[in-house]
Order: sequence, then C-alpha cells, then structure tokens
Amino acid sequence: MLSGEGAGGFGPDRICGAVDYVYRIGKFEVTTGQYTEFLNAVAATDTYGLYNTDMWSDSFGCRIERTGSAGSYTYGVSADRSNRPVNVISWGDAARFANWLHNGQPTGVQDLTTTEDGSYYLNGATSNEAVSAVVRRPDATWVIPSEDEWYKAAYHHNDGVTGNYWDYLTESDTLPTSEAPPGTDVTNGSANYYASGWTIGSPYYRTEVGAYNAKPSDSPYGTFDQGGNAWEWNEAVLDNWLRGVRGASYGYDNESLRAASRSFINPSFADQHIGFRVAEVSEQLPVPAVSEWGVVLMVLLVLAVGTWVLRSRGPVQRYSSKLA
Repeated sequence: MLSGEGAGGFGPDRICGAVDYVYRIGKFEVTTGQYTEFLNAVAATDTYGLYNTDMWSDSFGCRIERTGSAGSYTYGVSADRSNRPVNVISWGDAARFANWLHNGQPTGVQDLTTTEDGSYYLNGATSNEAVSAVVRRPDATWVIPSEDEWYKAAYHHNDGVTGNYWDYLTESDTLPTSEAPPGTDVTNGSANYYASGWTIGSPYYRTEVGAYNAKPSDSPYGTFDQGGNAWEWNEAVLDNWLRGVRGASYGYDNESLRAASRSFINPSFADQHIGFRVAEVSEQLPVPAVSEWGVVLMVLLVLAVGTWVLRSRGPVQRYSSKLA
C-alpha cells in the first residue's frame, strides 16, 4: 500500500504525487500473458478493438497472435513472450482491462457486465473526445493509476517525509545506466531505455517484468520498470482530450525517465512503446500518522499469472521543466 500527502515533480509547483488515501499499485507492468487471458475472456468478437493487429504483425509488437474469425477469435502468445509487458495499448484498452478486473474477470461479450462499466463507464466510447471524458467512478476498485498515484510510487523516497522525491525512478538523482538486466550500477540503478543503442535488442526489445532485480533498480516502494520497457498510461487529461503517459520506453532516450518529464498523447493511439500497469483503490483509507507509515507502506503484486526504432518523439508531446 502507498499513502501520503506529499507532492513533487513537474514544474516549480511540484504538482504530482499528492495522495491522501491508501492505495495499491501493480508491482509490474501488465504482461502479454495477462492481456492474452483478457482477450480470450472477452474478445471472441472484439467489438471495441482490444486487439491490435500490430501486436502480431509488427516486429516490435508483443506478439499476441489472433486466430479464427469474428465471433470465435482466440488468442495466444509464446512462453518466451508472456512475461514481458504488453504493448500497442490505447487508453481505452487499459480502462476496459481495469473494468474486467473490477467485474471479477468474467467471460462474455464486451458489454456493461464485462468491459464497458465498472471502474469506468465507457459504454462503447472509442473516439478521442469520448474516451477523454471518461472518469474514475466513486466505487472504482481496479484502475489506471492517476498521475499522482503513479508518480508517488515511482519517485517518492518512502521515508514519511512530505515532498521528498527522487529525480529518477531508481532511488537516485542521477540517470540510471542503460544495460541489460539485472544491471551493475549499485548506486543509480539500471533501466531499459534507448541510450547509444538498444538495451537488449531484437527480437524482444522489452525485458521480462522484474528482470532488473538488483538494487536500486526498483522504486523505493518495490515497483519495477516504471522507468523503462514501455510508457505507461495514467488518468491525467490535458487540453481537454490528451491523456497522460509517464515512464520510459525501450525506444526513447533518457529524458522521459526524469520526474520533471510529463507527456500526453492521443488516448486512442496505440503503438509499440505504450503499455500500462494497474492500481487498486477499493480500500481508500485515511492516511495514517507519519509514525505509522513504516508498517503500511507496501506494494501488492497484482494478477497471479500463470515501432518506432528511432529516438524521435513521434506522437508524444512532452512538457518538461527542471525541478525546483
């Protein structure tokens, strides 16, 4: 669980990170195997396009294969891909996955009992404007993390001090190295992002989740890969329709790892750099006294489981400023 009132991050006002309730956040990004299970449960017809053909056809995709025809689609992924983060995910895809978890992981068509209601009311929303208008319901359980929830898990020192944040997601104010896991930098950590070349390269590009298991490559709260593998959606909205992403991708350079780097993109956009993790907020308890934080701060491992190659910004709009 994570809790606290501190803020930190983007711009002189340090607007990110304030959370006044206890919540849980995924230790890992949602994996290809977990998303394949989701597709097999609700996408035999796939009314709202939860499967993107680039997942299979693009060499940078997560390599989920769809077979059959509409009404009887089935999905599969090889064992060497199943524990790597899913990618080619839109914001609506992530919200529908969260609804599926909220509803108890049912099997059936994509309707109000499976993907279209739950933590978010989508009811067929697919356009940028419609998806950007979707908000977290008061009785939500599984969700896409808010920017504050995501940011606190990634950057806060986990020391009970309001406003105490690292510049990078590896318990450091210095850029982590870009090297194959588990990484050798015991001071600043390591992450999978594009430096002078690919960190792991073809055919996977993305590591298995949790592969950077040498301290301090995880966050102070024990989350993995918030600073690498794939950009991750959050709930933030800018200019009425752009949705927030944070973290870093295997194909982007180090600028996006910084706490001060804040990015927003078209919510219907899905490509090889974008994945997500989920959070659980059904126990939004009051923030404990500071002296009690040490016993309540922990991370829940969710879900038992069994592109562009260029360093260009592409569709990502980045809004950055140096931390005050």
